Amino acid sequence: MTTSLRFRQIHLDFHTSGAIAGIGTQFDKAAYQATLQRAAVNSVSTFATCHHGWSYYDTKVGKRHPGLSFDLLRAQFDACKEVGINVPIYLTAGVHNLAADEHPEWREISPEGKYSGWTDSNLKPGFKMLSFHSPYLDYLCEQVKEVMHLFPNADGIFLDIISQNEDCSVWALQHMQAKGLDPLKPEDRRQSRLDGLMKYYQRVTETVRSIDPNMPIFHNSGHVTPGYRDILQFFSHLELESLPTGGWGYDHFPMSAKYAHKLDLDYLGMTGKFHSTWGEFGGYKHPNALRYECCAMLAFGAKCSVGDQLHPDGTLDESTYEIIGAAYREVAQKEIFVQGAKSYADVGLICSAAVHGADSFLTNRRERPSDTGAGRMLLEAHVLFDVLDIEMDFSNYKLLILPDDVDVVPELEVKLKAYLAEGGMLLLTGSSGIDPKRGMLFDVGAEVGELSEYSPDYVLPRAGLRADFVNRPMVMYAQSHRVKVTDGESFGDVYDPYFNRQWDHFCSHQHAPNQPEASGFSCGVRKGNIAYLAHPIFSIYRSYGQVALRQYFEKILAQLMAEDRSLNVSGLPSNGRVSLMHQSDEQRFILHLLYANTINRGGAVDLHGGNISGAQQSYEVIEDLVPLTGLTVEIRLNIVVNSVRLEPSGESLEFEQINGIVYFKVAELLCHQMIVLTY
Repeated sequence: MTTSLRFRQIHLDFHTSGAIAGIGTQFDKAAYQATLQRAAVNSVSTFATCHHGWSYYDTKVGKRHPGLSFDLLRAQFDACKEVGINVPIYLTAGVHNLAADEHPEWREISPEGKYSGWTDSNLKPGFKMLSFHSPYLDYLCEQVKEVMHLFPNADGIFLDIISQNEDCSVWALQHMQAKGLDPLKPEDRRQSRLDGLMKYYQRVTETVRSIDPNMPIFHNSGHVTPGYRDILQFFSHLELESLPTGGWGYDHFPMSAKYAHKLDLDYLGMTGKFHSTWGEFGGYKHPNALRYECCAMLAFGAKCSVGDQLHPDGTLDESTYEIIGAAYREVAQKEIFVQGAKSYADVGLICSAAVHGADSFLTNRRERPSDTGAGRMLLEAHVLFDVLDIEMDFSNYKLLILPDDVDVVPELEVKLKAYLAEGGMLLLTGSSGIDPKRGMLFDVGAEVGELSEYSPDYVLPRAGLRADFVNRPMVMYAQSHRVKVTDGESFGDVYDPYFNRQWDHFCSHQHAPNQPEASGFSCGVRKGNIAYLAHPIFSIYRSYGQVALRQYFEKILAQLMAEDRSLNVSGLPSNGRVSLMHQSDEQRFILHLLYANTINRGGAVDLHGGNISGAQQSYEVIEDLVPLTGLTVEIRLNIVVNSVRLEPSGESLEFEQINGIVYFKVAELLCHQMIVLTY
């Protein structure tokens, strides 16, 4: 099923220790309503249960928080409903300290015989993971059932921390024995993890839908794994958790949204008001940062959700809702130009994570370096692109990119060769497209051999493909495949170093310099509509952020796409972002331009037991919004445009359309500007 989400949501955390008294004593319905309304909020995800395991409603299944003397969830629920604000209801799932303390036998046990999950000892503060193979799953389903019967007009069920580790509890061992799995084998323990998760999805979703088939439901794992579609049948929509300062970074959300957009599900972006990450009291993101994040959600087709945390006394934080309100009042003016819009893209990025779907899902990896590097290069080059898995339709894309380490499984090979036969273009890098037994699967006009013995080596692209400021071999920080051009067109030369760095021969502080003569191997090759680059350039870029490398990629891209690129924006810096969306019913295209300066601040942190405590963490912060002026835009569309306007102001722009290309200028861009082209 699908559902239509509201644009201006709050995810109101309330993980509250049983050692705190006076829960909700300062809750005031009128003040609660007024605060949310002033902030233009129209949906609030509200807690039935929390990670500590306490219930905040009158429960017969669980236990009400010992410091709570009334039904707080009912009070919040009724207050919101009275003023037209939706209320999805939150329940904790994967962690539940009360259940773990009352039934320690329900906890996950690692293969080494220790508690697994967020905390491995009862003497450490933190939340405790439960095994979905245990009777805990029955308990959880009873809680879900109770909440749905008590709140039948809820606007959704949100279940959190849907995760399982390698579990050797008695329940998991019984499951493995019954299925003929050997708990001594890692691959069988991995299968048991998948079985436990699938058991959870099936049981909990059946519980919800047996009571109300139309109730929206979302299961949160902190990331939507590209390519792992087995679980999508259990979702009504997607919520893309992506706190830039909480470990996700500002490039995570666009990549998630560009994948979610291609699925048949409504979706929202979820950031937080926190300076750091979840669970922070007294931390405030700069208003400009939250404004940018909400505008980015709109630009990439998403509804908006901002995470907050309710004080134990039941009061909403005034400063928080002033910050949120400034962003959400802007969203309210713009959302009409986002509803139902579809992405318009030139390039399809077939991400590595999608081919490794099950493993990425189990490890809950938010990124693979190749995918992140490719996404960053495309975002910084202002290329219109979508993120694809192997089940999606490739036919509408002018170019497909397989970054660095995409295993071309038989199903993908067939689809790619059919796409090429229809005239599509393909760019492969690193090990993508190379089968361990068959070698390179595509005719790239060269012999693609083993990895070089040298790491790193150097490249000197041919004239026209070099970075603007580089005319000598540049270091590539990684090994390349040995490429001997046969009937293809070489992109340039690889230069080997004198030697690899070893104890008995090394040079300077890092690697040895390049030898004066080229190695005889090429850094890349093109034959017809297929191109191949010998280095894992996207993983390199993810690690090193080498501007010269991105310019090399951009010039390869320009050669491949020639005059067929749909959008060019002059004057937009590399940390600007673009998207082009299409509302077919309204007969209009919407160009989104985004720009903000991100600054890395901070270092090693101690979040007092938080989930990134002790990590080497820098915070990617937005503080100042600097206006850009005099942007020139060219959009190639196969329709006749009759007006170009800035929205939501409605200001008309002068434009001309020549040979299908629409030309116009944007006098100023401050954070986010929508330009609407009607036809």
